[in-house]
Amino acid sequence: MATRSLIGVMHGDKCKAVYCHFDGYLEGVGKMLLENYDSSKANHLVALGDISVLAENIEVPADVEHSFENRAENITVFYGRDRGETGVDFKVFQDYDEVLDFADGCMLEYYYIMKDGVWYVADYHNRELRVLADELAKEVVEA
Repeated sequence: MATRSLIGVMHGDKCKAVYCHFDGYLEGVGKMLLENYDSSKANHLVALGDISVLAENIEVPADVEHSFENRAENITVFYGRDRGETGVDFKVFQDYDEVLDFADGCMLEYYYIMKDGVWYVADYHNRELRVLADELAKEVVEA
């Protein structure tokens, strides 16, 4: 079963965001984003549209075969690029409230937002943005 999430990057009040289907929980997508995606790479990630599976890398090396059905190790799987789907481009929200409205409509469980180079997380239980690194640290302590 999928743990659906949203990954977004704030530009002022506006948020460019994409849907991510698998492993949206803190130790999945959250940890992957924190460890592998700085501001530049996060913007590149969102620019490529909705995601099936997030991985460490975005680009597919020329000598690697990668598709939705034949996933290369450590490469993100996008619905558009890797499956040929349409209508899966990033969405632009005017503010965080619009992000929350969208999340409610899609039954998203986690929302990951990069703002000013820092990753934040919220979820359907606590919609307030919290520093992702702090939330992951709590997960380790509680485990």
